Amino acid sequence: MEKELLELLDSINDKKAEVKKLAEENKLDEARKAKDELKEMQEKFDLLKDLDDGKLDDAKAKAVAKGMKPADKKDAVKEFADAARRGFNVENSMSEGTPADGGYTVPEDIQTKINERRSAKASLIDLVDVESVTTNKGSRTFKKRSQQTGFQKVGEGGKIGAKATLQFERMDYTISKYAGYFPVTNELLEDSDAAITSVLTEWIGDESRVTRNNIIRTAINTKAKTALASLDDIKKVLNVTLGAAFKSTSRVVTNDDGLQYLDTLKDNDGKYLLQPNPANPMQLRLCAGATIVPVTVIPNDDLPSDVSTAKKRKIPMIIGDLKEGIKFFDRKSLTIVASNLAAAGELNAFEEDLTLFRAIEREDCQVKDDMAFVNGELTIDDNSVAGES
Repeated sequence: MEKELLELLDSINDKKAEVKKLAEENKLDEARKAKDELKEMQEKFDLLKDLDDGKLDDAKAKAVAKGMKPADKKDAVKEFADAARRGFNVENSMSEGTPADGGYTVPEDIQTKINERRSAKASLIDLVDVESVTTNKGSRTFKKRSQQTGFQKVGEGGKIGAKATLQFERMDYTISKYAGYFPVTNELLEDSDAAITSVLTEWIGDESRVTRNNIIRTAINTKAKTALASLDDIKKVLNVTLGAAFKSTSRVVTNDDGLQYLDTLKDNDGKYLLQPNPANPMQLRLCAGATIVPVTVIPNDDLPSDVSTAKKRKIPMIIGDLKEGIKFFDRKSLTIVASNLAAAGELNAFEEDLTLFRAIEREDCQVKDDMAFVNGELTIDDNSVAGES
């Protein structure tokens, strides 16, 4: 009976671990079913334990009737504690550090659940104008900017002069394909406790985000960089370069280095110029006199500074309305296909027992209006950035 109880106890512990794992994987229906099975196993254990205790009491009674002193049931925990107090037997000691002397019995804390390190991620796609298209190339027509001079004064009976008519221009786009594949062994898919497919899908989605960021940055950088050296330069860009047409919808887009610079600016009273928006505390605003402009911070990984010049750091400071300035054409959103029969490069999924995940997206990005933004670059001493020396 004791052997059966021990086996049942092991099964109960295994079932507890199963319930916990199912709950962590959000498989709640399966977890509830396993929990019900656990309750039945515990009830069976209690019944068998009561019967076993009853047998022991009967044996004690018979022993007393025969004038014998029954042996006390050993308490393993108590015996172990008493042995520990005595220091064990030095010659035959057991230790965790030596595998053969007990170390093999101590489980290692190896967690197969995939944990993610915290990271900051941002997408520039939210800042630009996105249009879904259904063909591989096309164009959009825009009215050209021109300085209008107004009508001329004409006397009675005088000849009316001709005026310049409006002109048009076109922005062309050509869709390109961006893709990659990711091989995974079928053994890993079958044997891993982690949801490898789900994790890989998230990874591929993040690859798409980085791809689009790179495409948008390339489009922005087709416009020559404007050197900035101070807050006054930023204000001039907003007030003069962008002017009334775009200032009201403009924002400053910079990275962590740019945030550090802006976050140290103060007015004559010592008050910081970078402040949270009272209506939305998560939104930062640069408040300098008559200039109040939202600030969007993109992590350095997604919008890096140029550190190629010795002891200098060139920080991206894109100022303006990117919804008006940049047009992103989306022909085909990210699609993922998995196959255990495909071949790619030197890999043969069927022959090598792999599953190949293929990701494809098609898109293009163009400058829609180069007057709507300034591709600014703020140069500072490298050691003035927080964390640098």
